[in-house]
Amino acid sequence: MKDGGRGNGFRFRKARAHAPHPAALERKPDGFIISKMSDSTVETLEQTSVPTLPEIFLGFLGIALSGFGGVMPWAQRMLVEKKKWLTPEKFAEDVALAQFLPGPNIVNLSIVVGSRWRGALGSLVACIGLIGAPVALMMILGALYARYGDAAWLSGPLAGLSASAAGLVIAMAAKLAAPLFRGKRIMAISFAILSFIAVGFLRVPLYWVLFVFGPLSVAAFWWRLR
Repeated sequence: MKDGGRGNGFRFRKARAHAPHPAALERKPDGFIISKMSDSTVETLEQTSVPTLPEIFLGFLGIALSGFGGVMPWAQRMLVEKKKWLTPEKFAEDVALAQFLPGPNIVNLSIVVGSRWRGALGSLVACIGLIGAPVALMMILGALYARYGDAAWLSGPLAGLSASAAGLVIAMAAKLAAPLFRGKRIMAISFAILSFIAVGFLRVPLYWVLFVFGPLSVAAFWWRLR
């Protein structure tokens, strides 16, 4: 009877020694959960945050007001680098979806991002923040350009803006391609290069490139993930 009691006590003490202490889990719940996650999941949780409706409105308003010479590079800077609402990989995926859908790319992107965080109302708020101020500004600038557009002193500044816009587009393309090369996604890189050659060198219309390479790329990745 005595030995049995010691044996039961030994087994009880052994089980308690190997079980996690509740207080330890309460002190560091995040560390306990994250230790079970993959590296990509941890990186996503650390780099992104969930914005409120006013933050979505102000964020896309900032993109619209700062996006001279091309809005998409400023969207990448705001959403990924400054606000950290999206990871670089997720931003690249959303841009690809926005380009495939009909309509302006940046408007499509605002709808996708707003819908992800706050549903239909988030899409509406993001879209209003993006296009509200530029519409009013362009009405004013359009009236001024119609009156003074032929002035010789405007040719130099407008040429400089064109060069800046081209540089911004190249910089954004490099940032979008960086996750593909870091992850060694050969298939994605191949489709990107083929699309660039078709549009940039062969002068194939963009809608034909989307019509052909869009379904092919989706089918190829679906087959690879089977």
